[in-house]
Amino acid sequence: MISTAEPNVAPASALLALDLIRKYSVPGPRYTSYPPATQFSDDLSALRLEEAIAEDNRPDAGPVSLYFHLPFCETHCWFCGCNTVITQRRGAAAEYLDDLAQEIRLTAAMIDRRRPVTQVHLGGGTPTFLTPDDLRHLGGLVHETFTLAPGAEFSVEIDPRRVTEEHVSALRAMGVNRASLGVQDTDPAVQLAIHRRQPLEMNRRAFAWLRAAGFGSINVDLIFGLPLQTAEGFARTIDDVLALQPDRLSVFSYAHVPWIKPAQRIFDQRAQLPSLEDKLAMFGTAHGMLTSAGFVDIGLDHFARPNDALAVAQRAGTLHRNFQGYTTQAGASLYAFGISSISATETTYRQNHKGLAEWRAALAAGKLPVERGLRLSPEDRRRRVIIMRLMCDRRLDHTALSRELGLDFAQAYAKELAGLEDLRADGLVRRAPDRVEVTPAGIPLLRVIAMRFDPSFTTGPHRHAQAI
Repeated sequence: MISTAEPNVAPASALLALDLIRKYSVPGPRYTSYPPATQFSDDLSALRLEEAIAEDNRPDAGPVSLYFHLPFCETHCWFCGCNTVITQRRGAAAEYLDDLAQEIRLTAAMIDRRRPVTQVHLGGGTPTFLTPDDLRHLGGLVHETFTLAPGAEFSVEIDPRRVTEEHVSALRAMGVNRASLGVQDTDPAVQLAIHRRQPLEMNRRAFAWLRAAGFGSINVDLIFGLPLQTAEGFARTIDDVLALQPDRLSVFSYAHVPWIKPAQRIFDQRAQLPSLEDKLAMFGTAHGMLTSAGFVDIGLDHFARPNDALAVAQRAGTLHRNFQGYTTQAGASLYAFGISSISATETTYRQNHKGLAEWRAALAAGKLPVERGLRLSPEDRRRRVIIMRLMCDRRLDHTALSRELGLDFAQAYAKELAGLEDLRADGLVRRAPDRVEVTPAGIPLLRVIAMRFDPSFTTGPHRHAQAI
């Protein structure tokens, strides 16, 4: 049931500069990478894959982060932008794991397996589509192949509709210590509109199992801008979720990209989807309620309790950003497995085939199943540092960047710094001779500020989703 108590709705205009968000919110990258994935190429010869992996495994190489894409879902949520395989045949997951094992073997043969793994993430799809025995099999593959560091962050995405207590036990046995629950919205009318029925009791039950099993951190994913949502209704959803006492929340803006995800065409954009004004009201309401409840605004769509590792990393200046969003694991090379997954090392990004058939064919031929990627130039790598610092630290320290990049930052990027003048005039950034700082009004527009340092950015409705 949905809470009938009046939600604690703060006026959005009192919390956020909504007129500035309205002015500057344009389609743009999320900057989980720089250059963004829209710049990837299918010219694999230019990627020089084996050379890049060898470079990444030099004697002084740092830690490793692992990502496993488990794409299966029983039903299709119509808003979803993930790469999924819809099936109710459980055997499909076991077959997939056999192929995943081959990809793991091929990768392990090319890397230094002694490098400590500091982060593992199981994403989807629905990882808990796998049976508990499947999960134990995957856990065995991970532990047999890689060297997990003591205290490694091991996380999983969970659909409360598709998890059992035995799943939770299997996940803990394989070392998983963090969970992210997909909730999206607790209003039954919204759930019906997006083809995702999920009574509150399912969320409560999943939380109880995870807490009892000793999970150290639980995140909840919410989405605003879905069909039939209103600011008042979304406030009730936030009240419902706060009652569960999560450690983190991810409050995403719905990305309406029907040219990429045809299932989204089922939504009547005029009659069902909230207007920009309504989305801004939801965003303001969410921001106000969560910060009033003591959560720290990490940036973009992430909120965490003050003692959470993300909030601690933000205060320490060690926050990082990768394809899973904000993370504490700076400096780790990301090796990703499964269809559509993206690996990232110092000099390359590489993305696997999106289709099962193509992915499997490459593995059967004894090849890494890479479909496209990008070899980063020295300038790409410098701009990646600049954009990462903006997205994570909300400031650019000229002296620190000059030292890290090996050049005079203010001189080398004088044009980009001058291009911040309209943002400064509108109060989104503050300028000083030795630094740029993002103001509280500018935090929701971090992506827009980062675009000013991105020469690859191209506007257009068929490239990126709206920033808000």
